[in-house]
Amino acid sequence: MDSRVKYAFFEGKIVPMAEAKVSIATHGFMYATSIFEGIRAYWNAEQKQMYVLRMADHLERMFDSMKVMLLEIKYSAAQLSDIIVDLLKRQEFDVDVYIRITVYKSAKKIGVGLQNVPSDICIFAVPFDDYYEGKEGLHVCVSNWRRVEDNAIPARCKIVGAYANSALSKADAVTAGFDESIVLSESGSVSEGSAMNVFLVRKGELITPSGTENILEGITRASILTMADDLNIKTQVREVDRSELYRAEELFFTGTGAQVKSILSVDKRPVGNGQLGPVTKKLMEQYYAMGEGKIAKYKHWLTPVY
Repeated sequence: MDSRVKYAFFEGKIVPMAEAKVSIATHGFMYATSIFEGIRAYWNAEQKQMYVLRMADHLERMFDSMKVMLLEIKYSAAQLSDIIVDLLKRQEFDVDVYIRITVYKSAKKIGVGLQNVPSDICIFAVPFDDYYEGKEGLHVCVSNWRRVEDNAIPARCKIVGAYANSALSKADAVTAGFDESIVLSESGSVSEGSAMNVFLVRKGELITPSGTENILEGITRASILTMADDLNIKTQVREVDRSELYRAEELFFTGTGAQVKSILSVDKRPVGNGQLGPVTKKLMEQYYAMGEGKIAKYKHWLTPVY
């Protein structure tokens, strides 16, 4: 863990990070009966201000995930927003950060099940720049692993156990020499990356798989769709076939961690000319400017910290 991470919100109060520990007998650890949410906060050096991006939307999704896993906490979204801002202020970060919230079944007991098991929440933030450590673009493969189905573990909820599926697809891709994977649904349609949404550009139009393709309904994905509309870029949300990946003019991932990241090849087939495409570049620039509070029309998405 980064040494700059000094505090966490744990068991109802902000404590030193070293004191934020759960028992190995905790239900959420033993059975993955937990959900999480990741939120980006961007540092604007000129304004000496940090902006938390779409916090209300992330917290709304978190409460939706909690419903599925029968998790309950005593805090409202407004209270959690205040706690997150307080935590960031105490850290005095002056870099981009990633905020991790976990809601988990906190009982120390053996036995699966969700009813009558108490819940708790913990939060910490860590300095976080590029998820892909500065790579200009990614070389990806289509994974042999299929995306977990909605009636098995709902992918639209950020359930911790579902990310074993993500880890398997990512690990196999990296072992085979790729940077990342794209996962198909059981029906063979394009779903998403290991832990991020996917977009493609064909004939100048932006296309992304629909919410019924076992995807996480990404908040970055929603932001990009809004920005594309504002930039008069035509969009389609629909089923996407695997072969469309090979014919795309541009491809990119979106996600809280990934942000907006260009894909340069799929299964060793170049995407377009194998370089960052103009639509991706335009949306990428718009996204980062938005996150740093430089575009007035998107200021309502931002929560200032300082």
